[in-house]
Amino acid sequence: MNKVASKLNKTLSKASKVKKNKQIKIKMRKAPTSHRKAKTHKATKKMQEKELIIIDEKQGLIFENEKTMFGFFSEAIKDYENKYQKQYRADRDFSITEQAELEYLLEDTLDDPDEIWINDVSFEDLKVHTLIKTIETVQQTFYYVAVVYINSEENYPTFVFMHFPTKDVEMLETFRENEIVFHRKLEAIEFAAIDGDSLLEGDYLAIGLLESMIKIRSEKDIATDKFQDYAELRESAIDSPDEIWRKVDSTGHVLVTFIKEFPDNGVEDLHYLVVTEEDAESQINTLLFSFPTNDTTLVDRYRQGENLEADEVSTESSH
Repeated sequence: MNKVASKLNKTLSKASKVKKNKQIKIKMRKAPTSHRKAKTHKATKKMQEKELIIIDEKQGLIFENEKTMFGFFSEAIKDYENKYQKQYRADRDFSITEQAELEYLLEDTLDDPDEIWINDVSFEDLKVHTLIKTIETVQQTFYYVAVVYINSEENYPTFVFMHFPTKDVEMLETFRENEIVFHRKLEAIEFAAIDGDSLLEGDYLAIGLLESMIKIRSEKDIATDKFQDYAELRESAIDSPDEIWRKVDSTGHVLVTFIKEFPDNGVEDLHYLVVTEEDAESQINTLLFSFPTNDTTLVDRYRQGENLEADEVSTESSH
């Protein structure tokens, strides 16, 4: 399952987290700060008349043969293989034979992943990326996972720690670790992503809720390409909302929605909604996404669950 990889043609970005404290506390996030385009290169080349394996020349990862190369990466290889073995359940995942039959999907996963995650905390001086591709067939939806080392200068994978297909969501979540740096769906919902919200991080809950909202909104509602024009209203909607509604959705997520009407903004029935997720233990609300609307029927759909009194919520920020 371990072998030298080929390439990755995708832009990587990284986001850092910032918290904004309130009585109903909103956790904010910063937008990605760097964008680096990947290039395709060969993993090996001749140097000084001797064929060497070049994993990352800038980092000094140059090996005389595969034995020394695998020896260097052995700790990470064992760690990920142990992680896989502990989570693997034969009764709900692909058999070894089925995995071998699906191995051809590795190349597509390396070339065109749907998700990229980075683990830069588990191993000293070693950053490991997990590439995930969603595979949809008539019979089922499953995933192909490739755990790789990405060249620090050119952003292409030059070593594969392990790779496998899985239809077990719990297995998938085990390998979605530390921080997501790319999600394909971000391209489709970029119009709604604002500095500080979870859309920028490819959060699955935020993306799903936004997609659901887009499906039910009126055709006469504010055009999605105009959403950014109203982004400045978000802070006011959080700090001095007219209404706050808390509900538990069908999957157990506690959603808290801030609603504020802006009658003097030149748009009839203009409302701004901010949707957050509440953590029961910390009482911190993660900002999922926000949007403007003049569709009062859509606003009513968010008036569900427990109605919290806005004047009971402190908006004082800490420093």
